[in-house]
Amino acid sequence: MAVLEAGVRRGLVRCGVAAVLFGAATPAASRLGETLSPFVLAGVLYLGAAFAVLPAAARQRPDRASVRAGLPRLAVAVLFGGMVGPVLLMLALDQAPASTVSLLLNLEVVFTVVLAALVFREHLGRRVLVGMAAVATAGGLLGWTGDVDLRAGALFAAGACVAWALDNTTTASLDAFSPPQITFAKGAVAGSVNLLIGLSIDGGLTALAVAGALLVGALGYGASITLWISGAREVGAARGQLIFAIAPFVGAALSWVILGDAVSGRALIAIALAAAGMSLVLRSGHEHVHVHEPVTHEHEHSHDDGHHDHSHPDGFTGRHSHRHDHATVEHRHTHVPDLHHRHPH
Repeated sequence: MAVLEAGVRRGLVRCGVAAVLFGAATPAASRLGETLSPFVLAGVLYLGAAFAVLPAAARQRPDRASVRAGLPRLAVAVLFGGMVGPVLLMLALDQAPASTVSLLLNLEVVFTVVLAALVFREHLGRRVLVGMAAVATAGGLLGWTGDVDLRAGALFAAGACVAWALDNTTTASLDAFSPPQITFAKGAVAGSVNLLIGLSIDGGLTALAVAGALLVGALGYGASITLWISGAREVGAARGQLIFAIAPFVGAALSWVILGDAVSGRALIAIALAAAGMSLVLRSGHEHVHVHEPVTHEHEHSHDDGHHDHSHPDGFTGRHSHRHDHATVEHRHTHVPDLHHRHPH
């Protein structure tokens, strides 16, 4: 088996930490949901994310060329991930039992993998495909309650998953803006839209609940989304989302410990199945001769990875982020579909 490069391992870890943060936010959001309506809660959580990353987002301004190149894709990610997805989810919850919607939300990882392969040219391989099946099945087991109602609400739930899958795949390939800038855009738009909808339906707010939601949003959404974006740039949307799919299991485990929820045998089987799927994803790199076409983009990098040999006036070679050029190069090494490896197979 080929050994994954340091950048790939770093990306997988970041996506994993993002999943832990997001999963840990679930029990906290559940408690906050006793005070705040769903739309208001979603809005405040996303605004907490935007406020948390604002200093980092404002630190580096993209140049005009980056804005022109990346703005359409950023708009797609924000529109589908921050507006279409949440609205379809709320429509689904209005038309179908929460248990059905929860179960169908596992389609997000499936749709993400499909879009990543068919539209964004990510190489998957058998390990990723089998891992996807294992993780999706595990998610279904975890959310199964025996009460499934596949009517109109199911279509809305599936539509929300498609919207978020498009957001995931577009975001992972978006190299014109930094991860904090992308997170800020998503948080500001999604937060404003959800909060306005929530206040128009139910204007009830309490200062303590809002403060708590902002804090949960800062960590469970702001830090989580930023880490996922930076990680997905290193491993691709499909692998990044498969790793992120452990979030419900983290939330379930914390609910057992913190909220005293009952532990079921089915949930333990689901966790074991998800772990097996994760192990396949973690061993999914491949190696062959490939060609890198000339490209100009911006992302975090170092000068010891075999792809970034440009120099700096001060001789700095540590990890940093800036807009840079790549010339044509042909070489062979173990890789996954990161920003530099979206070539056809």
